[in-house]
Amino acid sequence: MAPKSARITATRSQDLLDTLQTNTVVPIMLAKACLPLLKKAAKANESQPMGVGRAAIINMSSILGSIQGNTDGGMYAYRTSKSALNAATKSLSIDLFPQQIMCVSLHPGWVRTDMGGSNAPLDVPTSTGQIIQTLCALKEQQNGSFINYDGAPLPW
Repeated sequence: MAPKSARITATRSQDLLDTLQTNTVVPIMLAKACLPLLKKAAKANESQPMGVGRAAIINMSSILGSIQGNTDGGMYAYRTSKSALNAATKSLSIDLFPQQIMCVSLHPGWVRTDMGGSNAPLDVPTSTGQIIQTLCALKEQQNGSFINYDGAPLPW
């Protein structure tokens, strides 16, 4: 996460640029770099329905990237970068639909990690276990969506 620039008065342009680079630009460029392999996988698994068993891009987003769900404000660099990642994921889902490559933004939950802190309600095994179950259950209808670690849809 970006430095503690939760307030507009503490927000610096370099924090915005650094966080956008990490959370938005890099995932887009990684998707671009992996595209030949994703297309190859989609073709090799064409008997499989759209989902992780065929070919997929799963971008790790955050509920903090939800524009509709933002009731607290602040955190400009992080929120903006995750909202932009969600927009990119939606565009990828449209652009890669002809190849049946699934693209989803996923919120891992608020997890007790260095980033999530000790007050987070989820431990790592719970979050990751649910993420695996959610990914394995994805269907074409979820392509281009923003979902929670447990599979629940999240507001854009």
